[in-house]
Amino acid sequence: MSKPIVIMGAGPAGLTAAWELTKAGKEVVVWEADPSYVGGIARTVQAEGFRFDIGGHRFFSKSQEVNEVWRQIMPDDFIDCPRLSRIYYRNKYFNYPLEAMNAFRNLGPIEVVRILLSYLEAKVRPIKPETTFAQWVTNRFGERLFLLFFKTYTEKVWGLSCDEISADWAAQRIKGLSLREAVLSAFKGKKAGPTAKTLIRNFFYPRLGPGQMWETAAEKIMAAGGKVLLDRKVQTIHWDETGVTHITGTNQIGEFFQQEGSHFICSIPLQELMLSLDPPPPKEVVAAAKRLRYRDFIIVCLVVNKANVFPDTWIYIHDPSVKVGRVQNYKNWSADMVPDPKLTSLGMEYFCFENDGLWSSTDYDLAQLAIREAMQIGLVKDGEVQDAFVVRMPKAYPIYDQNYQENVKTIRDWVCLFANLQPVGRNGMHKYNNQDHSMMTAMLAARNVTGEHHYDCWKVNTDAEYHEQDTPKS
Repeated sequence: MSKPIVIMGAGPAGLTAAWELTKAGKEVVVWEADPSYVGGIARTVQAEGFRFDIGGHRFFSKSQEVNEVWRQIMPDDFIDCPRLSRIYYRNKYFNYPLEAMNAFRNLGPIEVVRILLSYLEAKVRPIKPETTFAQWVTNRFGERLFLLFFKTYTEKVWGLSCDEISADWAAQRIKGLSLREAVLSAFKGKKAGPTAKTLIRNFFYPRLGPGQMWETAAEKIMAAGGKVLLDRKVQTIHWDETGVTHITGTNQIGEFFQQEGSHFICSIPLQELMLSLDPPPPKEVVAAAKRLRYRDFIIVCLVVNKANVFPDTWIYIHDPSVKVGRVQNYKNWSADMVPDPKLTSLGMEYFCFENDGLWSSTDYDLAQLAIREAMQIGLVKDGEVQDAFVVRMPKAYPIYDQNYQENVKTIRDWVCLFANLQPVGRNGMHKYNNQDHSMMTAMLAARNVTGEHHYDCWKVNTDAEYHEQDTPKS
């Protein structure tokens, strides 16, 4: 009998691969370590009728193929969500994207002049070579604006100095954003245009959160004959000269499982993939995997006894006096995320390293921290928070440090020797991307399995476009 295609991880990448392969009539088995949820970091957690996301997840893509998959999976339950986001800094709120008069009032004329002079200096004397996040941003916005708005928030998110973060991170996430265009546009009486993908003002959003998309995908995959197995943590990936042969793992109560397969698509963290292989890869590959770094994530969902707290969908907290990095207002994404219209749920987002002081705190202490900081920045008043829920997400963000490219290349060059193993997705490829990029890598991996073409999934860019100069060989 033919062996199934095995997919490790039931996030956007893993489930997209399963969706594509199931449609093609292939037998698919998905292993997901979480005992309750699919969706990975794009899940929607439920607690006492409240639904909240692990971060914010907008459904917007320049890729028509990705948009079609979203619509195929869930054709009837999207809402059009208008974006309103601001930056909180120095006890003031700055509209984001930039609005000239708002920024001018908040900063004052002297600071505005300093920013413009700093910007002109950067244009005249740019930093070369440009290898770090700090250098990339300074060259495009000036040192003054970098120090005011980019440095504090970026270091809060990543737990690293901006001099340790690769310029790739800025080039990937801030590309298309121009200070000159933003200022000119703002003084003409309109907001800066959404030249950067991060600045789009309207996007689609599942009525019950992004997890609804992936829960629906899993249901349809299983209805078509595929298997999506929760509480299956991959422990060992077995291989020989023919390629990967099978995987073994356990659940939370220690039961042992084994799964053979013909092809293996892997969206678990690239580091875990390398360290799970038996026999182990060459020493230099293992060393490269161990050098990969990740930022972990905690969200504290506060239930506020108030119908309206603030109008934004989310607020970036640049102020260094608090640890919280961003605040989501789930009700403003979709009213159905909250069971009672008289209440509001806020997601207080904290970025940390696994097993550091924040990660190791009790749920009670994290809830108290979130309540104190929500009060400190003026979002809630004493006594307004009636409940709190805590979720920890390990390895949420692959870190782009100065050596990550070299480490990934070492791993990639060796993994490419396997004919039946394909890493996909954010963690699977160690790429801090949006879910449309993860989905596109998975779609191409599925096509590789079905034999349509041979695609190099590493050549998908951040806009979910496949960039290869030559036409793929049939």
